[in-house]
Amino acid sequence: MSRIDDLIAKRCPNGVEFVRLGDVVRIRNGRDYKSLGVGDVPVYGTGGVMTYVDTAAYAEPSVLIPRKGSLDKLYYVDVPFWTVDTIFYTEIGEQVVPKFLYYYLLTQHLDEMNQAGGVPSLTQTMLNPLPIPLPPIEVQQEIVRVLDTFQRLEAELEAELEARRRQHAHYSSTLLTFGSDVPLVPMRELCKISRGRVISRDYLRDNEGPYPVYSSQTQNHGIFGFIDSYDYDFESITWTTDGANAGSVFFHTDEKFSITNVCGLLRVVDQTIVSTRYIYYQLAKRAKAYVSAGMGNPKLMAGPMGTIEIPVPPLEEQDRIVSIIDKFDLLVNDTAVGIVAELNARRKQYEYYRDRLLTFEELVA
Repeated sequence: MSRIDDLIAKRCPNGVEFVRLGDVVRIRNGRDYKSLGVGDVPVYGTGGVMTYVDTAAYAEPSVLIPRKGSLDKLYYVDVPFWTVDTIFYTEIGEQVVPKFLYYYLLTQHLDEMNQAGGVPSLTQTMLNPLPIPLPPIEVQQEIVRVLDTFQRLEAELEAELEARRRQHAHYSSTLLTFGSDVPLVPMRELCKISRGRVISRDYLRDNEGPYPVYSSQTQNHGIFGFIDSYDYDFESITWTTDGANAGSVFFHTDEKFSITNVCGLLRVVDQTIVSTRYIYYQLAKRAKAYVSAGMGNPKLMAGPMGTIEIPVPPLEEQDRIVSIIDKFDLLVNDTAVGIVAELNARRKQYEYYRDRLLTFEELVA
Protein backbone atom coordinates (compact mmCIF):
# COMPACT_ATOMS: atom_id res chain seq x y z
CA MET A 1 0.00 0.00 0.00
CA SER A 2 2.77 2.46 0.90
CA ARG A 3 4.40 1.86 -2.50
CA ILE A 4 1.15 2.75 -4.27
CA ASP A 5 0.72 5.85 -2.09
CA ASP A 6 4.29 6.87 -2.92
CA LEU A 7 3.73 6.30 -6.64
CA ILE A 8 0.54 8.35 -6.62
CA ALA A 9 2.22 11.16 -4.65
CA LYS A 10 5.10 11.16 -7.14
CA ARG A 11 3.34 10.55 -10.46
CA CYS A 12 -0.10 12.09 -10.01
CA PRO A 13 -0.17 14.23 -6.83
CA ASN A 14 -2.97 16.47 -8.12
CA GLY A 15 -5.30 13.64 -9.15
CA VAL A 16 -5.77 11.53 -12.25
CA GLU A 17 -7.47 12.11 -15.55
CA PHE A 18 -10.87 10.48 -16.07
CA VAL A 19 -11.83 9.46 -19.61
CA ARG A 20 -14.84 7.86 -21.23
CA LEU A 21 -14.66 4.07 -21.42
CA GLY A 22 -15.33 4.34 -25.15
CA ASP A 23 -12.24 6.54 -25.59
CA VAL A 24 -9.81 3.86 -24.41
CA VAL A 25 -11.73 0.66 -25.14
CA ARG A 26 -13.51 -0.66 -28.21
CA ILE A 27 -16.52 -2.76 -27.19
CA ARG A 28 -17.24 -5.66 -29.53
CA ASN A 29 -20.30 -7.88 -29.90
CA GLY A 30 -20.06 -11.66 -29.57
CA ARG A 31 -21.27 -14.06 -32.25
CA ASP A 32 -22.69 -17.55 -32.59
CA TYR A 33 -20.10 -20.35 -32.41
CA LYS A 34 -22.08 -23.31 -33.74
CA SER A 35 -20.42 -23.28 -37.19
CA LEU A 36 -16.96 -23.61 -35.62
CA GLY A 37 -15.06 -26.81 -35.07
CA VAL A 38 -14.12 -28.35 -31.74
CA GLY A 39 -10.84 -27.12 -30.27
CA ASP A 40 -9.25 -25.64 -27.15
CA VAL A 41 -10.46 -22.03 -27.44
CA PRO A 42 -12.99 -21.26 -24.66
CA VAL A 43 -16.40 -19.89 -25.63
CA TYR A 44 -17.76 -17.43 -23.06
CA GLY A 45 -21.37 -16.57 -22.35
CA THR A 46 -22.87 -14.68 -19.43
CA GLY A 47 -22.48 -17.75 -17.21
CA GLY A 48 -18.82 -18.36 -18.08
CA VAL A 49 -17.21 -20.97 -20.33
CA MET A 50 -19.82 -22.83 -22.38
CA THR A 51 -17.70 -25.02 -24.65
CA TYR A 52 -14.45 -25.01 -26.67
CA VAL A 53 -13.90 -24.30 -30.37
CA ASP A 54 -11.02 -24.12 -32.85
CA THR A 55 -11.23 -20.40 -33.64
CA ALA A 56 -10.67 -17.29 -31.53
CA ALA A 57 -12.62 -14.05 -31.87
CA TYR A 58 -9.81 -12.21 -30.08
CA ALA A 59 -6.40 -13.22 -28.74
CA GLU A 60 -5.33 -10.29 -26.53
CA PRO A 61 -6.15 -9.72 -22.84
CA SER A 62 -9.75 -8.54 -22.56
CA VAL A 63 -12.53 -7.77 -20.11
CA LEU A 64 -15.81 -9.49 -20.96
CA ILE A 65 -18.96 -7.54 -20.06
CA PRO A 66 -22.38 -9.23 -20.05
CA ARG A 67 -24.90 -7.77 -22.50
CA LYS A 68 -27.86 -9.82 -21.26
CA GLY A 69 -28.69 -11.60 -18.02
CA SER A 70 -26.38 -11.45 -15.00
CA LEU A 71 -24.83 -8.05 -15.62
CA ASP A 72 -22.52 -8.17 -12.59
CA LYS A 73 -20.55 -11.19 -13.89
CA LEU A 74 -17.45 -9.76 -15.51
CA TYR A 75 -14.57 -11.92 -16.74
CA TYR A 76 -10.91 -11.19 -17.29
CA VAL A 77 -9.45 -13.37 -20.05
CA ASP A 78 -5.79 -13.42 -21.10
CA VAL A 79 -5.90 -16.33 -23.55
CA PRO A 80 -7.48 -16.52 -27.05
CA PHE A 81 -11.28 -16.80 -26.72
CA TRP A 82 -14.67 -16.58 -28.41
CA THR A 83 -17.79 -14.85 -27.06
CA VAL A 84 -21.46 -15.42 -27.86
CA ASP A 85 -23.92 -12.60 -28.44
CA THR A 86 -24.99 -12.29 -24.80
CA ILE A 87 -21.61 -10.89 -23.76
CA PHE A 88 -19.33 -8.12 -25.05
CA TYR A 89 -15.57 -8.36 -25.31
CA THR A 90 -13.21 -5.39 -25.22
CA GLU A 91 -10.23 -4.34 -27.30
CA ILE A 92 -8.25 -2.30 -24.79
CA GLY A 93 -5.96 0.59 -25.70
CA GLU A 94 -2.35 0.78 -24.55
CA GLN A 95 -3.12 3.51 -21.99
CA VAL A 96 -4.93 0.95 -19.83
CA VAL A 97 -3.65 -2.21 -18.15
CA PRO A 98 -6.42 -4.73 -19.01
CA LYS A 99 -6.64 -6.24 -15.54
CA PHE A 100 -6.73 -2.77 -13.96
CA LEU A 101 -9.81 -2.10 -16.08
CA TYR A 102 -11.32 -5.39 -14.94
CA TYR A 103 -10.83 -4.59 -11.26
CA TYR A 104 -12.16 -1.06 -11.72
CA LEU A 105 -15.30 -2.18 -13.55
CA LEU A 106 -16.02 -4.62 -10.70
CA THR A 107 -16.48 -1.58 -8.44
CA GLN A 108 -18.95 0.10 -10.79
CA HIS A 109 -21.97 -2.18 -10.22
CA LEU A 110 -22.85 -2.36 -13.90
CA ASP A 111 -26.04 -4.29 -13.06
CA GLU A 112 -27.44 -1.02 -11.66
CA MET A 113 -27.22 0.52 -15.14
CA ASN A 114 -29.92 -1.83 -16.41
CA GLN A 115 -33.05 -0.05 -17.64
CA ALA A 116 -34.74 -2.97 -19.38
CA GLY A 117 -38.18 -4.07 -18.22
CA GLY A 118 -37.59 -7.77 -18.90
CA VAL A 119 -34.23 -9.53 -19.14
CA PRO A 120 -31.51 -7.26 -17.65
CA SER A 121 -29.40 -5.79 -20.43
CA LEU A 122 -26.61 -3.35 -21.25
CA THR A 123 -25.80 -1.58 -24.51
CA GLN A 124 -22.66 0.00 -25.90
CA THR A 125 -24.45 3.34 -25.78
CA MET A 126 -24.82 2.92 -22.02
CA LEU A 127 -21.26 1.68 -21.45
CA ASN A 128 -19.19 3.99 -23.64
CA PRO A 129 -19.73 7.18 -21.54
CA LEU A 130 -18.73 5.45 -18.28
CA PRO A 131 -15.95 7.52 -16.61
CA ILE A 132 -12.71 5.57 -16.15
CA PRO A 133 -9.69 6.79 -14.13
CA LEU A 134 -6.41 6.81 -16.03
CA PRO A 135 -3.50 6.82 -13.56
CA PRO A 136 0.03 6.20 -14.89
CA ILE A 137 0.69 2.68 -16.13
CA GLU A 138 3.12 2.05 -13.26
CA VAL A 139 0.36 2.83 -10.75
CA GLN A 140 -2.12 0.59 -12.57
CA GLN A 141 0.37 -2.28 -12.58
CA GLU A 142 1.08 -1.97 -8.86
CA ILE A 143 -2.64 -1.90 -8.03
CA VAL A 144 -3.14 -5.06 -10.11
CA ARG A 145 -0.23 -6.74 -8.31
CA VAL A 146 -1.73 -6.03 -4.86
CA LEU A 147 -5.26 -7.12 -5.83
CA ASP A 148 -3.95 -10.24 -7.57
CA THR A 149 -2.27 -11.23 -4.29
CA PHE A 150 -5.60 -11.02 -2.45
CA GLN A 151 -7.32 -13.01 -5.21
CA ARG A 152 -4.64 -15.69 -5.11
CA LEU A 153 -5.00 -16.11 -1.34
CA GLU A 154 -8.77 -16.41 -1.76
CA ALA A 155 -8.37 -19.00 -4.53
CA GLU A 156 -6.05 -21.07 -2.32
CA LEU A 157 -8.64 -21.12 0.49
CA GLU A 158 -11.42 -22.08 -1.95
CA ALA A 159 -9.25 -24.91 -3.28
CA GLU A 160 -8.58 -26.16 0.26
CA LEU A 161 -12.29 -26.09 1.06
CA GLU A 162 -13.14 -28.01 -2.12
CA ALA A 163 -10.42 -30.57 -1.35
CA ARG A 164 -11.95 -31.20 2.08
CA ARG A 165 -15.39 -31.70 0.52
CA ARG A 166 -14.02 -34.10 -2.10
CA GLN A 167 -12.16 -36.03 0.59
CA HIS A 168 -15.38 -36.36 2.59
CA ALA A 169 -17.38 -37.49 -0.46
CA HIS A 170 -14.76 -40.08 -1.43
CA TYR A 171 -14.40 -41.49 2.07
CA SER A 172 -18.16 -41.70 2.61
CA SER A 173 -18.72 -43.30 -0.79
CA THR A 174 -16.13 -45.98 -0.03
CA LEU A 175 -17.81 -46.85 3.28
CA LEU A 176 -21.25 -46.99 1.67
CA THR A 177 -20.25 -49.33 -1.20
CA PHE A 178 -20.66 -53.10 -0.83
CA GLY A 179 -20.15 -56.25 -2.86
CA SER A 180 -22.80 -58.56 -4.29
CA ASP A 181 -23.07 -60.44 -1.00
CA VAL A 182 -25.06 -57.55 0.53
CA PRO A 183 -28.71 -57.44 -0.64
CA LEU A 184 -30.10 -54.40 -2.45
CA VAL A 185 -33.53 -53.34 -1.16
CA PRO A 186 -35.81 -50.69 -2.73
CA MET A 187 -36.85 -47.73 -0.60
CA ARG A 188 -40.55 -48.63 -0.88
CA GLU A 189 -39.83 -51.81 1.12
CA LEU A 190 -37.83 -49.99 3.79
CA CYS A 191 -39.88 -46.84 4.35
CA LYS A 192 -43.34 -45.34 4.33
CA ILE A 193 -43.20 -42.65 1.67
CA SER A 194 -45.40 -39.55 1.80
CA ARG A 195 -45.46 -35.93 0.67
CA GLY A 196 -45.95 -32.60 2.42
CA ARG A 197 -48.79 -30.12 2.08
CA VAL A 198 -49.20 -26.63 0.67
CA ILE A 199 -47.94 -24.07 3.19
CA SER A 200 -47.85 -20.54 1.81
CA ARG A 201 -45.94 -17.52 3.05
CA ASP A 202 -49.28 -16.04 4.06
CA TYR A 203 -49.93 -19.13 6.18
CA LEU A 204 -46.53 -18.74 7.81
CA ARG A 205 -47.33 -15.13 8.64
CA ASP A 206 -50.79 -15.87 10.03
CA ASN A 207 -49.77 -18.94 12.04
CA GLU A 208 -46.36 -18.00 13.38
CA GLY A 209 -44.97 -20.32 16.03
CA PRO A 210 -41.96 -22.38 17.18
CA TYR A 211 -42.16 -25.38 14.82
CA PRO A 212 -40.03 -25.42 11.66
CA VAL A 213 -41.43 -25.88 8.17
CA TYR A 214 -39.02 -27.39 5.65
CA SER A 215 -39.23 -26.70 1.93
CA SER A 216 -37.16 -26.96 -1.25
CA GLN A 217 -34.28 -24.64 -0.45
CA THR A 218 -30.95 -25.99 0.75
CA GLN A 219 -29.92 -22.89 2.70
CA ASN A 220 -30.57 -22.80 6.43
CA HIS A 221 -30.98 -26.60 6.46
CA GLY A 222 -34.05 -26.26 4.24
CA ILE A 223 -36.11 -24.25 6.74
CA PHE A 224 -38.87 -22.25 5.04
CA GLY A 225 -40.33 -20.71 8.20
CA PHE A 226 -41.99 -21.50 11.53
CA ILE A 227 -45.64 -22.16 12.48
CA ASP A 228 -47.69 -22.91 15.61
CA SER A 229 -48.41 -26.59 14.77
CA TYR A 230 -46.58 -29.60 13.39
CA ASP A 231 -47.30 -32.64 11.21
CA TYR A 232 -44.47 -34.96 12.27
CA ASP A 233 -42.58 -35.71 15.48
CA PHE A 234 -40.44 -38.76 14.68
CA GLU A 235 -37.02 -39.55 13.22
CA SER A 236 -37.24 -39.29 9.45
CA ILE A 237 -35.71 -38.17 6.17
CA THR A 238 -37.14 -35.48 3.96
CA TRP A 239 -36.18 -34.78 0.38
CA THR A 240 -36.83 -32.06 -2.18
CA THR A 241 -39.20 -33.30 -4.90
CA ASP A 242 -39.22 -30.35 -7.31
CA GLY A 243 -36.95 -27.65 -8.68
CA ALA A 244 -33.23 -26.97 -8.82
CA ASN A 245 -32.61 -28.77 -5.51
CA ALA A 246 -34.60 -31.91 -6.36
CA GLY A 247 -33.01 -34.95 -4.76
CA SER A 248 -31.46 -33.07 -1.83
CA VAL A 249 -32.01 -35.04 1.38
CA PHE A 250 -32.22 -33.99 5.03
CA PHE A 251 -32.07 -36.00 8.23
CA HIS A 252 -34.43 -35.21 11.12
CA THR A 253 -34.27 -36.50 14.65
CA ASP A 254 -37.52 -36.77 16.63
CA GLU A 255 -38.14 -33.02 16.35
CA LYS A 256 -41.61 -31.57 15.70
CA PHE A 257 -41.85 -30.18 12.16
CA SER A 258 -43.82 -29.92 8.91
CA ILE A 259 -42.90 -29.97 5.22
CA THR A 260 -44.35 -28.25 2.18
CA ASN A 261 -45.73 -29.90 -0.93
CA VAL A 262 -42.37 -29.75 -2.73
CA CYS A 263 -40.90 -32.16 -0.19
CA GLY A 264 -41.32 -35.86 0.47
CA LEU A 265 -40.91 -37.76 3.73
CA LEU A 266 -39.46 -41.19 4.50
CA ARG A 267 -40.21 -43.06 7.73
CA VAL A 268 -38.42 -46.34 8.33
CA VAL A 269 -40.82 -49.27 8.71
CA ASP A 270 -38.59 -51.47 10.87
CA GLN A 271 -35.65 -49.96 12.77
CA THR A 272 -34.36 -53.43 13.61
CA ILE A 273 -33.54 -53.93 9.92
CA VAL A 274 -32.27 -50.55 8.82
CA SER A 275 -31.44 -47.27 10.56
CA THR A 276 -32.78 -43.92 9.38
CA ARG A 277 -29.37 -42.29 9.54
CA TYR A 278 -27.84 -45.05 7.41
CA ILE A 279 -30.55 -44.57 4.77
CA TYR A 280 -29.90 -40.82 4.86
CA TYR A 281 -26.23 -41.31 4.01
CA GLN A 282 -27.06 -43.79 1.24
CA LEU A 283 -29.60 -41.40 -0.30
CA ALA A 284 -27.20 -38.46 -0.04
CA LYS A 285 -24.94 -40.53 -2.28
CA ARG A 286 -27.59 -41.91 -4.66
CA ALA A 287 -30.76 -39.82 -4.86
CA LYS A 288 -29.53 -37.16 -7.31
CA ALA A 289 -28.99 -39.85 -9.96
CA TYR A 290 -32.76 -40.51 -9.99
CA VAL A 291 -33.79 -36.91 -10.63
CA SER A 292 -35.56 -36.40 -13.97
CA ALA A 293 -35.40 -33.09 -15.80
CA GLY A 294 -38.39 -33.41 -18.11
CA MET A 295 -39.95 -30.13 -19.30
CA GLY A 296 -37.04 -28.24 -17.74
CA ASN A 297 -38.26 -28.85 -14.18
CA PRO A 298 -36.11 -31.32 -12.20
CA LYS A 299 -38.18 -33.78 -10.17
CA LEU A 300 -37.78 -36.72 -7.85
CA MET A 301 -41.28 -37.79 -6.92
CA ALA A 302 -42.42 -40.53 -4.53
CA GLY A 303 -42.61 -43.20 -7.25
CA PRO A 304 -39.00 -42.96 -8.41
CA MET A 305 -37.85 -42.49 -4.82
CA GLY A 306 -39.47 -45.83 -3.98
CA THR A 307 -37.43 -47.58 -6.67
CA ILE A 308 -34.04 -46.49 -5.35
CA GLU A 309 -32.20 -49.57 -4.15
CA ILE A 310 -29.66 -49.39 -1.35
CA PRO A 311 -27.43 -52.12 0.11
CA VAL A 312 -28.66 -53.27 3.52
CA PRO A 313 -25.92 -54.96 5.57
CA PRO A 314 -26.52 -56.13 9.16
CA LEU A 315 -27.66 -53.39 11.52
CA GLU A 316 -24.39 -53.56 13.46
CA GLU A 317 -22.44 -52.78 10.30
CA GLN A 318 -24.80 -49.91 9.49
CA ASP A 319 -24.24 -48.46 12.95
CA ARG A 320 -20.48 -48.76 12.56
CA ILE A 321 -20.55 -46.95 9.22
CA VAL A 322 -22.83 -44.22 10.52
CA SER A 323 -20.57 -43.67 13.54
CA ILE A 324 -17.49 -43.30 11.32
CA ILE A 325 -19.16 -40.91 8.87
CA ASP A 326 -20.69 -38.86 11.70
CA LYS A 327 -17.25 -38.39 13.25
CA PHE A 328 -15.70 -37.57 9.89
CA ASP A 329 -18.56 -35.12 9.23
CA LEU A 330 -17.81 -33.35 12.49
CA LEU A 331 -14.10 -33.15 11.73
CA VAL A 332 -14.57 -31.88 8.17
CA ASN A 333 -17.30 -29.43 9.15
CA ASP A 334 -15.20 -27.98 11.97
CA THR A 335 -12.32 -27.54 9.53
CA ALA A 336 -14.62 -26.10 6.88
CA VAL A 337 -16.07 -23.58 9.33
CA GLY A 338 -12.57 -22.26 9.98
CA ILE A 339 -11.75 -22.10 6.28
CA VAL A 340 -15.04 -20.37 5.43
CA ALA A 341 -14.50 -17.81 8.20
CA GLU A 342 -11.01 -17.05 6.90
CA LEU A 343 -12.31 -16.95 3.32
CA ASN A 344 -15.01 -14.44 4.26
CA ALA A 345 -12.45 -12.31 6.08
CA ARG A 346 -10.16 -12.38 3.04
CA ARG A 347 -13.02 -11.38 0.73
CA LYS A 348 -13.92 -8.42 2.92
CA GLN A 349 -10.26 -7.41 3.06
CA TYR A 350 -9.98 -7.70 -0.72
CA GLU A 351 -13.13 -5.65 -1.30
CA TYR A 352 -11.94 -2.98 1.14
CA TYR A 353 -8.55 -2.59 -0.52
CA ARG A 354 -10.05 -2.86 -4.02
CA ASP A 355 -12.43 -0.01 -3.34
CA ARG A 356 -9.71 2.04 -1.65
CA LEU A 357 -7.09 1.47 -4.32
CA LEU A 358 -9.50 2.20 -7.17
CA THR A 359 -10.84 5.46 -5.76
CA PHE A 360 -9.03 8.46 -7.23
CA GLU A 361 -9.19 12.21 -7.01
CA GLU A 362 -10.07 13.60 -10.43
CA LEU A 363 -7.49 15.91 -11.98
CA VAL A 364 -8.90 19.39 -12.36
CA ALA A 365 -7.85 20.96 -15.64
